[in-house]
Amino acid sequence: MCTCNDQTEAVSADISKLEPVLEKYGKTEGSLITILQKAQELFGYLPMDALSHIARRTGVKPAKVLGVATFYTQFRLEPVGRHLIMLCQGTACHVNGAKGIEAAVCEELGVTDGGTAADGLFTLNNVACLGCCSLSPVMMIDGEAYGALTPDKARRVLRDIRNAPAPDTEEAQEA
Repeated sequence: MCTCNDQTEAVSADISKLEPVLEKYGKTEGSLITILQKAQELFGYLPMDALSHIARRTGVKPAKVLGVATFYTQFRLEPVGRHLIMLCQGTACHVNGAKGIEAAVCEELGVTDGGTAADGLFTLNNVACLGCCSLSPVMMIDGEAYGALTPDKARRVLRDIRNAPAPDTEEAQEA
């Protein structure tokens, strides 16, 4: 996993955070997925330097570590925004205007599928189905479903979230 001359990660991950995970699972055969899951919980994604460290500490070949990390959709190699948008593209949503919702979200955030807004607040992911067909078209943000969307309603939802006080501000604590 050569990362020489790779300038895509501006800040290296604090690898020391991985030590308790590697102490617990590092010598257990078949624990690579668990280690990657725990690493992603720690960092919010899987930084390349963390993958390299996992390979060194577990003795698993770097190509296999990267292969597992890229094979499973649960793993992310890029940071995601504070709010993860899952936009349903299932049949019911498609028939009821999901493409128009996607266009509005993309325009509002300046992203495409899989992208993160420049301010780091939102990441957009199209998904096959959210299982909320009666709410179609629907998107889920941070586990909350927003249904019966129109392009304007989708934009309003995003603006409301963007304008809400951050959870660690005094305004949010008073609420």
